[in-house]
Amino acid sequence: MQHRARKRFGQNFLTDGSVISRIVDTVAPRAGELVLEIGPGQAALTIPLADSGADLHLLEIDRDLAARLEVQFATRDNVTVHVGDALKMDFGEITDGRPFRLVGNLPYNISTPLLFHVLEWSGLVRDMHFMLQQEVVRRMAAEPGGKAWGRLSLMCQYRCTVTPLFDVPPEAFSPAPKVQSSIVRLVPHAEPPVHIADMDAFQRLTTQAFSQRRKTLRNSLRKLADASTIEAAGIDPGARPEMLGLAEFAKLSNLLVE
Repeated sequence: MQHRARKRFGQNFLTDGSVISRIVDTVAPRAGELVLEIGPGQAALTIPLADSGADLHLLEIDRDLAARLEVQFATRDNVTVHVGDALKMDFGEITDGRPFRLVGNLPYNISTPLLFHVLEWSGLVRDMHFMLQQEVVRRMAAEPGGKAWGRLSLMCQYRCTVTPLFDVPPEAFSPAPKVQSSIVRLVPHAEPPVHIADMDAFQRLTTQAFSQRRKTLRNSLRKLADASTIEAAGIDPGARPEMLGLAEFAKLSNLLVE
């Protein structure tokens, strides 16, 4: 019986063989390395990943699909199926604290909070290859000064080097999404590009700044910092948040903590 895609799980199954081959070639999994696939779905990527000999762990929220995967890979000693919500999952528990690689066709309806969650595991992750909405990838890789630059750009680039790889058209999926998709690679930094004294403070600052991105910093940050404090960080209080880079936000956040 064919599985019907469920909108509540944001399911769009990859079906184009040439795209699947290109993704697997890009990931280049090797025998013995630990790979965690988020949302394996109907196993389009899973089969070639398993064929590589990698120690493959599958995380699937849809219990019906997870049951099918259990049957499909029952004879594969290198494949383990986990049922759960990636937004809530302790990846370290799945992988027993071993370094791992992340792969996934991420549900577009929860992609941003899911990215924030997986970034918390950047200390254990070797690299990540994700299929995402093209616009999300543009935001991840954006530079200061444009509309795409925001909190997602800051957090991704603080944790990782972000490299957009190639686009995938809607017709490569079933059902076809209404948006263009892109493959992106994230490689965690050995050392962060800037020093952030208090990550909670940095997140509060950037969340507040971009929640009112059309306002100047003087107005959007008035609950956290006055104009003189912003100036003390070498930043124009009349600037809008998208004009500040990662280094400027880190400097202001550290000054507020001090």
